[in-house]
Amino acid sequence: MKHNFTAIIFTVLFNPLVTLLAADAPVSHRILCADYNSVSRVGGKIAIVDADGSVEWEFPAKGPGNCMMLPNGNILFCDIEGPKEVTPDKKIVWQYQPKAPALCHFCQPLPDGRMLIAESLMSRLIEVGRDGKVIKEIKVPSNPAKVNSHQFRGIRKTADGHYWVCMMEEGKILELSPEGAVLKEIQLPGLPCEAINLPDGHLLVTMWKPGRVVELDENLKTVWEITENELPGNPLRIPFGCQRLPNGNTLVCNSLILGFVGKQPQAFEVTPEKKVVWEFADHGRFKVVTYIQVLDAPADATKGEVLR
Repeated sequence: MKHNFTAIIFTVLFNPLVTLLAADAPVSHRILCADYNSVSRVGGKIAIVDADGSVEWEFPAKGPGNCMMLPNGNILFCDIEGPKEVTPDKKIVWQYQPKAPALCHFCQPLPDGRMLIAESLMSRLIEVGRDGKVIKEIKVPSNPAKVNSHQFRGIRKTADGHYWVCMMEEGKILELSPEGAVLKEIQLPGLPCEAINLPDGHLLVTMWKPGRVVELDENLKTVWEITENELPGNPLRIPFGCQRLPNGNTLVCNSLILGFVGKQPQAFEVTPEKKVVWEFADHGRFKVVTYIQVLDAPADATKGEVLR
């Protein structure tokens, strides 16, 4: 046994070919993604794409925002008709239908079985039960003069019961108490699309106008960022969704606006050193990718384990 172990160590440490192959092994992912399809919100879908690029599952959606896989294997997504939970055999087992003029762009599954939903144009967050009834309502202070259809984007409830809300059109992020009181207001030099609470207390934020992905510490100091034109081949258009991966890399969904559709990758993975190690570009079947969940590493979305 001692001889075999020594041989293994020698092979790994002193065989350049083995080391090179390990370091340069191509990155691949099995992903769940939301395809907005077009800026006119016509068509679109939710899809699971295998690591080899084949589409193994898809479901029609009208202008979908976020999506995620639940622990039971069902898919939760939100489109302009409201959030839905769909089984792998494409049966809708839960949905919430907002009343006009409300628009729903984001939802989150909660540990107690409820769904957190943001209703744009209604200035409220709601927690909805499995019966589709509103159990809790949180009014969100907003400036009506600045509100159009993109009042809210990324929202989430954290383990302490606080709500984090991207007020996209107002250029800020709010932290609200369980009762809805404003605990923190973060003004930003852009339009926030998503804000992810990381385990170390940092906040990972995506912004549009200008495109930017930034990590802020507890004092809101920038500790890492990608600026609009920093990555060759991947200038930021509308970086809607992102995911911090277990290896420390960051996946960014680079939604392509008119004039750029079909001309660059729709998503990419970048290391902390800002090296792009994976790209997603399937312009034949996908147009405007807004959110992706990497399915390679098992994680429970209802417990906040998926950092996106």
